[in-house]
Amino acid sequence: MAISPSGLKYSNGSDFESVALLLQGGGALGAYQAGVYEALDKANIIPDWIGGISMGAINGAIIAGNKPSERVRKLRDFWERITPASALLGQTSTFAPYISEWGEMARNFINQFSAGEAALKGVPGFFAPRMPPPWFYPSGSPSALSFYTTDRLAETLEEFIDFDILNAGDIRYTTSAVNISSGNYTLFDGAEQRIKTEHVMASAALPPGLPDVEIDGERYWDAGLISNTPLQWVMNEEYKKDTLVFQVDLWSARGEFPKDIIEVMTREKEIQYSSRTRAMTDRFKRVHQLRHAFADLYEKMPQELKETKEAKLLHSASSKEVYNIVHLIYRAREYEGYSKDYEFSRLSMEEHWKAGFNDTMRTLRHKEILHLPENNEGLMTYDLTGTDS
Repeated sequence: MAISPSGLKYSNGSDFESVALLLQGGGALGAYQAGVYEALDKANIIPDWIGGISMGAINGAIIAGNKPSERVRKLRDFWERITPASALLGQTSTFAPYISEWGEMARNFINQFSAGEAALKGVPGFFAPRMPPPWFYPSGSPSALSFYTTDRLAETLEEFIDFDILNAGDIRYTTSAVNISSGNYTLFDGAEQRIKTEHVMASAALPPGLPDVEIDGERYWDAGLISNTPLQWVMNEEYKKDTLVFQVDLWSARGEFPKDIIEVMTREKEIQYSSRTRAMTDRFKRVHQLRHAFADLYEKMPQELKETKEAKLLHSASSKEVYNIVHLIYRAREYEGYSKDYEFSRLSMEEHWKAGFNDTMRTLRHKEILHLPENNEGLMTYDLTGTDS
């Protein structure tokens, strides 16, 4: 055990043996997660397990695949690579002090223009339009199955991720994808296999835009088609550690009732990709409550009852470990609209990054999240991004 300079129990910046950083998918919104990590790094809170889906898988691999001193810089370099200058305003971050004064209607126009650019021209280092489009290719050919190619993404990942570091085990890295043939959710866990470029790409292969990825003869799509929330991986985990969980979501399950068809489409996407984070948290809480209760009950049983196969089975699934689950959820601004996950302007990237950093720093002012829960259930949940203190 290493005592941190702050007096907390572990050198990871908390009283928990393990710190898990869980990153949801969300395309261009993923810069929010980079800001979250910068704040955690600034506070010397060091994750030893990163689970990511889609863009969360990419961000997570960049973090896990670099030396601690280089992680924030590598994230910044990656996000600057994939957020090009706009044909409308050039490098829009230059205009940030003025754009805020133009009103939401003007900002919505700028965002939609940037999203249109990404749709027509692609994103540097990420994806490019398939030319000619997929319906000009023979049925069954690989080129007939997606609107974009991701050849550039493989090169980008290999530039920004050192897969030897990622697989060294200092940070456990987990991602997932959907097997197209079986429809099953497949986990790729660095604790059990060597993670390669194709595992990260498979988690971000969202159809019909991006092409599927082949791994060991099987073909995969984006894991967000089934679940966009890695929290279930912690719930299903069998290793026994007190864990501080930072669940970083790019889609808010809560929102206003839509007023027009575009808002209907936007709200539908938010509900689909939020993947019921709060419902998953409630389920985690209930399951852990049962595990915790039986662990207490088992200690009170007479020895002969402990020896029964029923007691042994329940004991194998019980747990005395404790958890804090800290939600960090990006709340999109009204002007962002339906295209917010593929609006790759530098201006929006900077805003998302800053929002993630500020939300996390605000949350970390509540020092109780770093300490073990004292309630009977052995689990506490926090969503403090809307607080002012």
